[in-house]
Amino acid sequence: YQRRVRDSLPHNSQHRAFCGILKMSLAGDSGRPEHKGPADVVYNETEAAKYATSSRMVAIQRHLAERALELLNLPKGFRGYIADLGCGSGLSGEVLSEAGHRWLGFDLSTAMLDVARSENAEGDLAVLDLGQGLPVRNAIFDGAISVSALQWLCQADNSSHIPRRRLMRLFQTTYNCLRRGARAVFQFYPESGEHIELITTCALRCGFTGGLLVDYPNSAKAKKTYLVLNAGHSGAAMPKALGAATRADVDGDSEEPSRGASSSSSIFTPSSNAVAAAAAAAQGRPVRRQRRGKKKNLKNLDWVLKKKEQRRMRGEKTARDSKYTARRRTHW
Repeated sequence: YQRRVRDSLPHNSQHRAFCGILKMSLAGDSGRPEHKGPADVVYNETEAAKYATSSRMVAIQRHLAERALELLNLPKGFRGYIADLGCGSGLSGEVLSEAGHRWLGFDLSTAMLDVARSENAEGDLAVLDLGQGLPVRNAIFDGAISVSALQWLCQADNSSHIPRRRLMRLFQTTYNCLRRGARAVFQFYPESGEHIELITTCALRCGFTGGLLVDYPNSAKAKKTYLVLNAGHSGAAMPKALGAATRADVDGDSEEPSRGASSSSSIFTPSSNAVAAAAAAAQGRPVRRQRRGKKKNLKNLDWVLKKKEQRRMRGEKTARDSKYTARRRTHW
């Protein structure tokens, strides 16, 4: 029945909306909105209106945007041009405007952008699927922030959505449109360590350096994950996470993390293997060391002869020894 209904619809936005609604019905009461369908279907007029009326949502979004702006580490008094990736109803853009910055917001949901226009957002707004990349010229932005949008690109809403390609397209165009030395901060909600590793690996391959920062790593509700990326060389050090207990907080003698405190930030570079370590640390899993060098071949001639002798001693049928024993086979 679903196939007949799907085939009767044209391949346009109506078909996309139908697939999104079907996915929402199958997802049930999932706590993650990206599981319910594409953003332009999930955030319809009803959901978009909640962002203008819910004081709790407004407070959370403003706090996340203020933290992302702080992590950009812009010079005091600097007035720049900032990209807001996944701007939604313009709450994060409002924080940028209050700080004196000009901004350009991108979002897939037209209903969310309509709310932003009704609230007289000061920035420019554009409808865009972030997985398609940013259609702007190079080195135009002094920074970029993204609040609660990056995890949507890890989902495949249709057969043409390949998360790795979409992430690569976003990171590559973001890297190109930032001036050298500028910073991009992505706040997101990772679903698993595999998603963190996928995201950080794609960012590295596009030329970014930086690290993964986790505020309040020991809190289930207050824990927030930020991907802090530098476009080119940046003299600024990796910012410190909030709520990470250090030994200095206990006895005032050292800045080393105290025992029992989780690692709250991980710096990765193209020459290091800290991507997997950052994913493991963010999920609270132990870090597995990567083996280096070639694995030694233990099944050589001596090993084969020893095994054959053991079989003979047990009385098992064993092939005779010859010049071909333990010889490597050539696979055609």
